[in-house]
Amino acid sequence: MNHYQLSPWLTSIALEDWIVAAVVGAVVFFLLHGLQLFVRRRLAHMAAGAHAQRPLAEVLSATVASTSNFVILLIAVLAALTVLDFGAVWNQRIDHLWFIVIGVQVTIYLTRALTIGIRRYFRSQSDDADAPLTVANTLVSGAIKTLLWTLLLLSVLSNAGINITTFIASLGIGGIAIALAAQNILGDLFASLSIAVDKPFEVGDAINVLGVSGTVEHVGLKTTRIRADSGEQIVVSNTDLLKNVLRNYKRMATRRIVMSFRINPETPAALAGQVPAMIRTIVEAQPDIRCDRVHLKAVTPEAIEYELVFFVLTSNYLVYMDTQQTILLATMERFADMGISTSMASRRVVLDGDTAGLAPQRGAPQQVV
Repeated sequence: MNHYQLSPWLTSIALEDWIVAAVVGAVVFFLLHGLQLFVRRRLAHMAAGAHAQRPLAEVLSATVASTSNFVILLIAVLAALTVLDFGAVWNQRIDHLWFIVIGVQVTIYLTRALTIGIRRYFRSQSDDADAPLTVANTLVSGAIKTLLWTLLLLSVLSNAGINITTFIASLGIGGIAIALAAQNILGDLFASLSIAVDKPFEVGDAINVLGVSGTVEHVGLKTTRIRADSGEQIVVSNTDLLKNVLRNYKRMATRRIVMSFRINPETPAALAGQVPAMIRTIVEAQPDIRCDRVHLKAVTPEAIEYELVFFVLTSNYLVYMDTQQTILLATMERFADMGISTSMASRRVVLDGDTAGLAPQRGAPQQVV
């Protein structure tokens, strides 16, 4: 007997059975479609409320909204075919179709729910709720979608009676080979995921890495683009970024500044002793500044050196430069008012008058520079 010929079954099934099957299919279709609309309305009403279940209701509402009308139609057709008796072989195949259709819809639901949940999580970790999706969101969502649909495919093959053990082993060996061949690319991908999750920097941050200072313009799957302070765009692999020390200037709460002042070593001690207090007065008069200390650091034959340490209570670089400029100019003015010279001590170099290298004779003239 040839099981693949449907014509004997078509003639053996009574017309009344076909009519019943059609009615069952239509009833199932309208029931499922109506149930979907009812659930969506209820969930939308819950999502519009202000109660604690609102986030869950929003996720469920979007998940139910992903119900495929084509899948509902297939379920109605399968329900109609289940009423009819096509024989053991085709009844088993209809059971396989049931598994595939339900599995596809369940996978769509899971994919939708997890994608929305992941997106909400990463948005909650961001300071800007309207910021574009991060690389981590894209990578995690893509990985979960691939995993779910792969599991569905393996389940369908297993349900159809196919031995998937060898297939899974082949996938494992192939995956290892691909990973070895593309380890640099995969390294950058995982580095990108690490950057997105750990957030050592974000788009718009001013950073310094690998001797490059600039503003982050884009964080991609493999590279990060930095607009250098000199104007050009620098493209750096994500792996290299994580391997090196990175300075994020945007996250500075304060700036610690160390400055040195040198005056002429012939300055009288009484006058030199007034310099620390004078510098402290100038620094404390500046806004958003906290003076830490001013000390006489060293006295050498070349100069008397003072060290100033203060904090700029903002991360703004322009404020720091303006403040430093003001302190320097005010200090120069005070030095002039106090009669303190900032010129270094002059040196006297005595050269022998005999340029030929012979010992000079007594009374020979000498050159003084």
